[in-house]
Amino acid sequence: MLTSDLLAQVMRSLVSNLEWPVMGVLLTVTALAVLECGLAAGERWLGLRHWRQSGQMALLEQQGRRRIERVDMLAKVGPMLGLMGTLIPLGPGLAALGGGDLTLLAQALIKAFDTTVLGLAVGACGYVLGKWRRRWYGDCLDAMEAAGERS
Repeated sequence: MLTSDLLAQVMRSLVSNLEWPVMGVLLTVTALAVLECGLAAGERWLGLRHWRQSGQMALLEQQGRRRIERVDMLAKVGPMLGLMGTLIPLGPGLAALGGGDLTLLAQALIKAFDTTVLGLAVGACGYVLGKWRRRWYGDCLDAMEAAGERS
């Protein structure tokens, strides 16, 4: 029984120490998602046109693969961090409920919901950008191949 209690305390300590790093990484990933939205707008309206005219298919494929991998990472990591940011404050929040401290419970729930929403927003952004980029780069490569066959 003593070992079980000790393990539970160690695990609780480790998890509670993850709260701020998870939130920091989630905010960083959110900033990256905003940056990727801006980059996607630029590549859609200007960048891909330039690539199509350059005829450098290998470089375009490499660039496209890297950009798609970045937004795929956002699509997966954002919701994971959001879930971690949801669950970590719920432990102390539920303990506060058991002690009758509704203020601490409310603060924990607000933090939990905020991280959930932020994580899902990052994931949705990454998912949509990934779908769009796959189509954009595929269309650009197809156009480049067709232009090469006509030449």
